Amino acid sequence: MPRLPAAKSIGSSKLELVLGDITKETTDAIANAANSSLAGGGGVDGAIHRAGGPTIMEELRGRYHGCPTGQAVISGAGKLKAKYVIHAVGPRYAGRQQDAGLLTAAYQNSLELAVKHKAKTIAFPSISTGVYGYPLEEAALIALQTVRDYFLKHPEIELVRFVIFDELTYAAYQKALEKI
Repeated sequence: MPRLPAAKSIGSSKLELVLGDITKETTDAIANAANSSLAGGGGVDGAIHRAGGPTIMEELRGRYHGCPTGQAVISGAGKLKAKYVIHAVGPRYAGRQQDAGLLTAAYQNSLELAVKHKAKTIAFPSISTGVYGYPLEEAALIALQTVRDYFLKHPEIELVRFVIFDELTYAAYQKALEKI
């Protein structure tokens, strides 16, 4: 049974959760859960590169020499419907005190790039919760609180949509949305 999107308005901005495929999004930008070498990979990263085609990787290789954890870089979106791909590098979860700060920074830096490039709508995956092992409930709360706090200072972002690939992750984000 398909899930209906969950949403919350924050000021003049809207935060949405949907179960789906981020490569199909029509937002101005989509975020990619990238690795620090920007070399492509599996999961969301691999799906974005496959759907967007080789021009995304060509642009990344021509402009950047990696990206530190907690940071983000931007490229064109190739064959995707979005205009930009924002490649955010979240932390590999190790239970360290700085993990939450690095995850927060990955979302904040992605939003900053969106504003800088006049993207009013952005779709995010759940950064760091796949092979990087960040606990879902904690990561979902960090992601949604970071976006909420950003909205309060930057109303030019009209919509942030979290595009969740599986039911378990969606449930964690839905629970977190109720808390913020």
